[in-house]
Amino acid sequence: MKAAAPVKTIAIAAIAGVLATPTLRADPASSPLAGSWTLVAADVVHADGSRDRDYGAAPKGLLLIDNAGHYSLQIFRAERPRFASGDKAAGTEAEFNAAVLGSSTHFGEVSIDQTAGTLTFKIEAASFPNWEGAAQTRRYELKDDELSYRVPPRPNGDVPISVWRRLR
Repeated sequence: MKAAAPVKTIAIAAIAGVLATPTLRADPASSPLAGSWTLVAADVVHADGSRDRDYGAAPKGLLLIDNAGHYSLQIFRAERPRFASGDKAAGTEAEFNAAVLGSSTHFGEVSIDQTAGTLTFKIEAASFPNWEGAAQTRRYELKDDELSYRVPPRPNGDVPISVWRRLR
């Protein structure tokens, strides 16, 4: 029975090696979107052409894309208030409203069509459940280490714009 300990040690070392592999630091030439991205701006363009900050003055966000096109995206309004009770289940209507409207998260698969200048998010799960199972195609620009794209228009005509900078 003592032989099992070295097998466990080898298995743990192998798993740790796989987890430590920098899969998100891909060569942009072979996979232009693969990598880790930090949010630079989360703005909105209104129907009248004016532009505002959609997630406050200093939004926070992270976009991770691996070589196979799997992604995870999170955007948060920095100014979201904490729940006064400290209990997520006991939040007030205003606290829940601020938490939901102050964040946007989803994950799934992303692909790009460089000729058309579009990227498509195939959304597996999202903080806004109506997006789950949807494929959203967005016009994008990728210049050096900056990625920007326009989100599909909202019912009121507002068009969110996300700008990301690749982490090196």
